[in-house]
Amino acid sequence: MPTVTALTRTTLLDGTGADPVPDATVLIEDGRIAAAGPSASVEVPADAEVRDLSGTWVIPGLMDANIHLVSARTPDTLLEFEGRYDELALEAAEIALKYGLTTVFDTWGPAAPLLAAREKIDSGERVGARFFCAGNILGLEGPMSEDFFKTGLTFEPETKDRINAIWEVGCGTDLISMTVDQIGEAVGRYIDSTGVDFIKYAASDHRAEGFLLFSEAAQRRIVEVCHDKGLLVQAHTTTVESLRMEVQAGADLLQHPDITGPTPIPEALLEAIVDRQLPCMSLMVTERYLEWLDEHKPQQAAVRRVADRNNRAFVERGARVLNTTDAFAYGQRVKNHAGFRPGLLTDDVPDMPTQIGRGHFLWIQAAWERGMDPMEILRSSSAHIAEAYGKADRYGTVTPGKAADLVVLGADPLAAPESYRSIVAVLKDGVTIDRDALAQNLLLADDPGA
Repeated sequence: MPTVTALTRTTLLDGTGADPVPDATVLIEDGRIAAAGPSASVEVPADAEVRDLSGTWVIPGLMDANIHLVSARTPDTLLEFEGRYDELALEAAEIALKYGLTTVFDTWGPAAPLLAAREKIDSGERVGARFFCAGNILGLEGPMSEDFFKTGLTFEPETKDRINAIWEVGCGTDLISMTVDQIGEAVGRYIDSTGVDFIKYAASDHRAEGFLLFSEAAQRRIVEVCHDKGLLVQAHTTTVESLRMEVQAGADLLQHPDITGPTPIPEALLEAIVDRQLPCMSLMVTERYLEWLDEHKPQQAAVRRVADRNNRAFVERGARVLNTTDAFAYGQRVKNHAGFRPGLLTDDVPDMPTQIGRGHFLWIQAAWERGMDPMEILRSSSAHIAEAYGKADRYGTVTPGKAADLVVLGADPLAAPESYRSIVAVLKDGVTIDRDALAQNLLLADDPGA
């Protein structure tokens, strides 16, 4: 079997921002890009497998800067799949890869099961999107808590504590009552004991109030510890002040900075974010979804409209915006649960943005609607994410030396956002993925394209 593959007669969009290359050849050797450019300038070895891709466009493998692979989000599913959360992560990673996401970043989940699932993907035992993870949002409790799902008096404390501990690993809400030095020590222990790839902490809470959780000194210490350990750090924020504190603390990425409650981002803070080109993982949603919220969920619509104002400002000012969905791989059982996002996960909600395998396409459409340059949309869904997470040396562009993560499209992605859905083929590390074999016999999720 040849180890060299030549993809020929395609139009190449390499993710660097360079102009499209018509009649291009991409040469893949041992899972990496050996050459990419005009066919006349790429020498194809005699023993290469040649694939004629006439009428197609080749782009870098797509990425999502913020998803959640473990889809057990309700008390019944958390209990049923206890000890098997890695299986849920694997099926979500399959769905992601099937729809062109070759690399994703999990920003909240149980670290040990996620790392177990990743080992199966990295070893070749299972097929799925490559992923990097943070584990818990430091300062928040696990999924059976007021921070995520109000279980009331249904479960005894020991049961809730057992499930939550799988997420928290010693860095739940206990952190917020510690001294700055104690917080730093706890974060260091968390990093050492879990082996996570980056850190996400809660600058504000995950409830309706948006209370600040950590002082500025505590946030700076969290960032210092992460940087000393060689990890990038981001924060969950929901208010203008929590966002300002995250920026002042020196966070490397801004998690959903567009969500600032009823108050738009002040000019001085917006200018600082843009000038420093801090990566903005913005939860952009389509106009159709906003209009639905206006009619059916006016309170949530008000917050989303402010977020939309922030996102339009990011686009107009040239901020570094990343494709971000906050998606998970949910199915009918989660949709049926009256206590989980009531009225939002039903099938009649148009353009629901939080489903793995579908959300990244809707984000692209939303970015298009907000006037983002089509080439910048492509880069915000690939190269910019790799750069933001410190992975640009290996992923994000179709350039020599990078992993051969590619999506082959049947339509021009610079012409219309719908083109991203016209997937002809997905390659990860140079291997063409059998998309029809993915997302079969799902445990909890639905295949969004089925």
